[in-house]
Amino acid sequence: MIYAAIDIGSNAVRLLIQEAVFDGNEKTFYFKKIGLTRVPIRLGNDVFTSGEISKENTLNMINAFKAFKFLMKINKVDFFRACATSAMRESTNGENIVQKVLENTGVKIDLISGKEEADLIFSNFHFAELNKSTNYIYIDVGGGSTELTIIKDNNRIAAKSFKIGSVRMLKNNVDDNVWPNIYSWIEQQNISNENFTAIGTGGSINKLYNLSSKKFKEPIHIDELLAVVKYIAAFSFDDRIIKLALKPDRADVIVPSGEIYAKVMKAFKATQMIVPKVGLADGMIYNLFLDNEINSKKI
Repeated sequence: MIYAAIDIGSNAVRLLIQEAVFDGNEKTFYFKKIGLTRVPIRLGNDVFTSGEISKENTLNMINAFKAFKFLMKINKVDFFRACATSAMRESTNGENIVQKVLENTGVKIDLISGKEEADLIFSNFHFAELNKSTNYIYIDVGGGSTELTIIKDNNRIAAKSFKIGSVRMLKNNVDDNVWPNIYSWIEQQNISNENFTAIGTGGSINKLYNLSSKKFKEPIHIDELLAVVKYIAAFSFDDRIIKLALKPDRADVIVPSGEIYAKVMKAFKATQMIVPKVGLADGMIYNLFLDNEINSKKI
C-alpha cells in the first residue's frame, strides 16, 4: 500500500508519500519514501500578525492541494490524510479555509489539536531504535508551536504543546508566560533528578544536524548545536541562502528554532540530542498504516 500525508504547518505545507513494504512474513515492515514536496506557504505570517489567513494564501493553498492531488494520483496513493496545526487551528477563518479547500479540491483538512499533534509525532518513537532504559525528551519545534513529550522506561509519561515556534518568534507573537509555563510543567513531572537525552524532530533541526557534519544517527552535543546556531546567525539572510544553501523560508527561522531546541535541552539538563529525521507527516502515515481506512480517505 502507498500512503500520503499532507502536513499544513505554520512555515510550509508538505506532501510526503511513502510505501509500506513488508519483509516477507507480513509482520516486519518498513516505509520507503517515494517523494516529499514542500511548498513555502507561510500561514504563520498571516495568523501571527492579523489573526486570519489571507486571500492570497488561501488561493496558494487551493492551488497546492490541486497539485498534490495530481502527485498522489500519479504515484498511485491508496490512502491519505491532511492535517493542519498551529496556524490553521488558531486562525479566525480556519474553518472557512477548510471548507474552501474541500469545495475546490475535494481534500478534507483535519484541524488537529496540539495534543493530537504530539501524539502523532510520538508515534514515530519506535522507529528511532532507541535504548529502552534511557529517559528521553522528545522535542518538535514548528513554526507556531513546540510539542514536548517525556519518555521514561519506553513509556510516554507526559506530553504538552506550547505556543512557541520559529515563525511566531519572528513575528514577536510569543507570550511572556510561555517559558515560565514550560518550566512549571517540567517541575510538575517530578523529574529533577533524572537524566535525559533529547530527540529532535522538525525541518530546522534536520538542517542544523546536517550543517553540523555529524554522521547519520550520531548524537549531537548541545555545545555543537549551539555552535552551529551561532555560526548561522553570523551570516546575513542572503548569505544563508547563497553560502549555506538554505531555502529562503528556512534561512530566517533556523536560528530561532535552534534556540528553542537548545533552551528545552538545558531545561531538561540534556547534553545530547538524537535526530531521527522523522516528524508529523511520518506519524500520520504510520497511523494510516495501522488503521488503514478508519482515519483515511480512499483516492
